[in-house]
Amino acid sequence: MDTELLRELATPNTTKIVLCVVDGLGGLPDPVTKRSELEQANTPNLDRLADDSVTGMTLPVAYGVTPGSGPGHLALFGYDPLKYEVGRGVLEALGIDFDLQASDLAARGNFCTLDSEGRITDRRAGRVATEKTIELCKRLNEIKLPGVEVIVEPVREHRFVLVLRGEGLEDGLTQTDPERENVPPPPVRATQPTAQTSADLANAFIVQARELIKDEPQANGLLLRGFAKYPNWPQMPEVSQMRAGAFAVYPMYRGLAKLVGMTVAPGGGTQDSQLEALKSRWDEFDFFFYHFKKADAAGEDGDFDAKVHALEDFDHLVPLLRDLGADVLMIAGDHSTPSQMAGHSWHPVPFLLWSTMGTTDAVDEFTEAACRTGALGTFPAKEVLSLAMAHAGRLMKFGA
Repeated sequence: MDTELLRELATPNTTKIVLCVVDGLGGLPDPVTKRSELEQANTPNLDRLADDSVTGMTLPVAYGVTPGSGPGHLALFGYDPLKYEVGRGVLEALGIDFDLQASDLAARGNFCTLDSEGRITDRRAGRVATEKTIELCKRLNEIKLPGVEVIVEPVREHRFVLVLRGEGLEDGLTQTDPERENVPPPPVRATQPTAQTSADLANAFIVQARELIKDEPQANGLLLRGFAKYPNWPQMPEVSQMRAGAFAVYPMYRGLAKLVGMTVAPGGGTQDSQLEALKSRWDEFDFFFYHFKKADAAGEDGDFDAKVHALEDFDHLVPLLRDLGADVLMIAGDHSTPSQMAGHSWHPVPFLLWSTMGTTDAVDEFTEAACRTGALGTFPAKEVLSLAMAHAGRLMKFGA
């Protein structure tokens, strides 16, 4: 549904909607057992919820298109990811409550490990501790570039944000992360002539940064991606007429929520503490976004068993989510992260919607194979919000 049509049909109500995003939810069958991570996991609470719900598979962007976390979440928030694009730099900056200005150019950074030939051996530098990243960022803030201010802020583990502050900066830039190892990072390139100065500044930053950290045992290199400036988008509370609250541990997902106008709870803590925060602020919001990260991290590490355990950990939270008393409760994923691929994939993602309307289908377990037979079929993730609002009595009739 287009945001303008949603704005036209939205109507206030007292009902509550909870969207739980299990990051990287979907997977693929193990070659030996022929079971996916969801099928291998012991998830009795999810299965019971699926039995009481209507199910299907969501398509984050389009068939065959592998989404990043940004497009995957924006679709679930009701935004067409092909129309509303934003680089990860903006999301990371907003997620750490950085005061991003209209003229700023932001990029998401990873510290990485390079060998003696300059090839990447670990894209995440062994997930160095946040304390180490804080130390390295202080060092990188010594970098001087002509005509701009350089700001480097730590995020979490190996991640940081680079902000170039000045006039005339453009965000039509390529990333230096090849998203694979055993190759050197490519330089930043301008995708349009007006961005050449910005590309030159980014490459100059990289050269100075490499010199400052070259003797580090793990984090002796860096990768930049998601160069972006702050976009001006329709805000979800205004479009949907719902007070929207976001509860996430990691900065990027807080940034996504903030970008669309949600009120964002303080970050950090644990999945359990964020759920407690959601519960304590139940009266403040109509729509709640709750994020669960561990499944995606395990999938990206290529660890099948760890992803199974992460899904089981989420299953333990399901009774607490049901006890909140929402009128609509959804379990979704922003994308699939099969551990066999050790990364995001294009595969549709399991989805369920429970509501007080009592809509159900014949599915009685929450797996890829089961949800493919659900009544919702395979449908665009950007329709999730309007589907939830309809079940919550928050959409008026269209037309005469």
